[in-house]
Amino acid sequence: MQEHNNQDTILDALTSYWTDRAKSYSAQNIAEMNDWRREAWRKLILSHAPQKEVLRVLDIGTGPGFFAINLALAGHEVTAVDVTEEMLQYAKSNAESYGARVDFVLHRGEFLPFKDGSFDLIVSRNVIWNLEYPEQALEEWERVLAPGGRMIYFDANWYLYLYDEELRARKKAAEAAFRAKYPVHNYAGNMSKARVLELEQTAYALPLSKEKRPEWDKKVLEKLGMRMVEVIEDIGPGV
Repeated sequence: MQEHNNQDTILDALTSYWTDRAKSYSAQNIAEMNDWRREAWRKLILSHAPQKEVLRVLDIGTGPGFFAINLALAGHEVTAVDVTEEMLQYAKSNAESYGARVDFVLHRGEFLPFKDGSFDLIVSRNVIWNLEYPEQALEEWERVLAPGGRMIYFDANWYLYLYDEELRARKKAAEAAFRAKYPVHNYAGNMSKARVLELEQTAYALPLSKEKRPEWDKKVLEKLGMRMVEVIEDIGPGV
């Protein structure tokens, strides 16, 4: 029972944080939709997707809906899930403003309410790192992929610095340089320092905070019997 309560606490903390981030994160997504990054992301994803005129796409952890809306506007059939209700409200509003048809579902990313083989393509960005059950999530994502389907996700070692002194020093230096260059900009989405530190404390309880990636991902995907087509270790310059 205590373990269950701890897990609920982690999920509640993450959901609370992303609820507070929803407005600023939506603004970031809209900025991407309105500049060159919309096409850059679309081309990157579809160049690695199964070659079908209309793909059945699942966007996991859609947030304010950038991937879902982008791919729906490209003519694909898109379902998008997120565990944060506030994020989905922004996603629905954003989809409506762009005239994109997306089926939005409030649900956790680790346990999906879909039948086996439901999707040709799964996409996700900055999601797996903050899952309580990342290995089970990948197994579940593989389950809902149709034969010949592909999974394309983007993530990073967001909190490895908690366990790596060299990374921690590099992070502090990067933040100092950022503040010096953009003194009035808050890279944390206008969140208070205390709120950011709360997420950092939650990150200690997340299993992937201390794992080096993509090494962890390679090991898990191979165990699931998935064939890795390509690993791009730095997509930043292109998108």
